[in-house]
Amino acid sequence: MNLLTAEHDQRFLSATELTGKLIGRTASIGIVGLGYVGLPLTMLLADAGFTMTGFDVDTRKVAALNEGRSYIQRITSEEIAAMVNSGMRATADFSAIREMDAVIICVPTPLNEHREPDLSFIEETARAIAPYLQPGQLIVLESTTYPGTTEEVLIPLLERGSKLNCFRDHSQEELCFHVAYSPEREDPGNDLVARKDVPKVVGAPCTLSQQIASDLYSTIFTRTVKVSSTGAAEMTKLLENIYRCVNIALVNELKLLCQRINLDIWEIIAAAATKPFGFQPFYPGPGLGGHCIPIDPFYLSWKAREVDFSTRFIELAGEINTEMPYRVIDVVTRALNQQHKTVNGSKVLVLGLAYKKDIDDLRESPSLTLIELLRKLGAEVAYNDPYFPEVSQGRHYALNLASVSLDDISSYDCVLIATNHSSYDYAWIVEHAALVVDTRNATAGLARNNVWQA
Repeated sequence: MNLLTAEHDQRFLSATELTGKLIGRTASIGIVGLGYVGLPLTMLLADAGFTMTGFDVDTRKVAALNEGRSYIQRITSEEIAAMVNSGMRATADFSAIREMDAVIICVPTPLNEHREPDLSFIEETARAIAPYLQPGQLIVLESTTYPGTTEEVLIPLLERGSKLNCFRDHSQEELCFHVAYSPEREDPGNDLVARKDVPKVVGAPCTLSQQIASDLYSTIFTRTVKVSSTGAAEMTKLLENIYRCVNIALVNELKLLCQRINLDIWEIIAAAATKPFGFQPFYPGPGLGGHCIPIDPFYLSWKAREVDFSTRFIELAGEINTEMPYRVIDVVTRALNQQHKTVNGSKVLVLGLAYKKDIDDLRESPSLTLIELLRKLGAEVAYNDPYFPEVSQGRHYALNLASVSLDDISSYDCVLIATNHSSYDYAWIVEHAALVVDTRNATAGLARNNVWQA
């Protein structure tokens, strides 16, 4: 990112003018971060008629988009090409921020090696765009983060780098930009709810900025939900995902108990789900994946320590979910032992790298942890995943593997079902594999002596 302040003439866009351009869909909008959140949002806004510019430091993504090629499985190259033909452009040159009426930040917020919030992507983005901010522009942060990030991190960096102020009630418009926070609510692989029908939560430091952001999102979402502050909006996102994290931890722990007392947790969940009120089914697995659920509890517990508060319930759920890959390895070890084999020296095929079925998303996938643990125990590990022909290095992993064919599945000592992609023929897998360890109940109804549930 170019962090040098550029000499340029500032243009002022009044709140009335900006609102008119947003409602009339004539505004120029920039999206910073063209990944699993930013690219779908760019497409929604482009479809609504806005003039779109995508910003990303990854020049490979920029080149792909400008050439009409997609790098996300659920988005086709034809859709990208149509968007580019309608006027969308991608760039790594952040000086183009000065041409935007609104800018939406959709960059990652991972954990660092100490399991603490890593806001470096937000901070770098703020420093990159600040020199080019214009009075009256709207800046919206969508990245998942802890309460206080917008006010304590983003706004000070933008003010320092732009020599402008964040607009608050009774501010002088000509010297200010607008800021809002609106958490992303992407759910990869979910085809049941149209993206536009997912309500959009909006919080801002003042009522005017909140209304402007709401006007923007109202052009592409059926409903917007205004909350009292950026902190309330940030906390809303954490609550949504911690709710899922805690309930998944509950069923994971119950699964372990059911294994001890010879009960089928999947049968029990299915029976409980017949209750038409007061129960929502959650399902066990080999661990949590995705950008939000494995990370959000740590963001909140870190923030809570700032005010000397212990989030014991949330941290316990995190501990249970973090432990699940190790429990799976225990089952693999026992299953191999029963066949008079050890993990050390065994050939293990991991089915599925994605963090959930039928998507091409590796973020925080438990499959990566399973492969790492198996390798440490001396196993010879291979994988198959139709969405990942090869995987080299990521933020916290270095696999350097290519997806293998299933034709010689019988040559493996153990087949570990980590992600239950719909494309797998599980009856065929059970029939031809020497040993199957199933973490997703994919082999339900295929009970045989060579199948272990984990």
